[in-house]
Amino acid sequence: MIDTTFLNELSTKAPTPGGGGASAYAGALAAALSSMVGNLTTGKKTYAAVEDQVQERLAVLEDMRAKLVSLIDADAEAFKPLAASYGMPSGTEEEKAAKNAALQAALTDACAVPLQIMEVCAAVIDQADFLAHNGSKLAVSDAGASAILARAATRAASLNVFINTGSMADREKAAAFEQKADELIAVADKKGQLVADFVMAAIRK
Repeated sequence: MIDTTFLNELSTKAPTPGGGGASAYAGALAAALSSMVGNLTTGKKTYAAVEDQVQERLAVLEDMRAKLVSLIDADAEAFKPLAASYGMPSGTEEEKAAKNAALQAALTDACAVPLQIMEVCAAVIDQADFLAHNGSKLAVSDAGASAILARAATRAASLNVFINTGSMADREKAAAFEQKADELIAVADKKGQLVADFVMAAIRK
């Protein structure tokens, strides 16, 4: 039986989990898929030459999966002070100033966490790439699916970065977040597409 707790929580009107958590969850699924390909490859004579490398990749993927799962909660925690700041009173100039100060303080973590999600998801594509080329040919489609999911998760998490940088008063900090996000999108798009194309060519000979 599949545990649908997270999906059920995601479907409610509660503000968390939201898009950031869903992106991290999708990234964790991508990492798990790549791990499956690795586990189907190890111990096979056909792939003895890459056994050690696959074992190393599996260890990295386990860390990535755990990190992404932890980022689901981290994203929810980062949203709490942001949500609280939006709910602060703003009837007087003092209240407006206090509300804006709380908002600006909360926006940094609200951008930093989804950016971390993007970084890990983009890195998952590297693992999927290696396993698509060197892992069990019977599971090459799963390596492709992993890369496609990780690419989508990278882009999805970026939306949480951009929606929050738009409210930042410190435009230099906002630009730095946006530049990093754009760089990760570009990397994930390029690598993800290359893996997807390689896998499609392999399975549609």
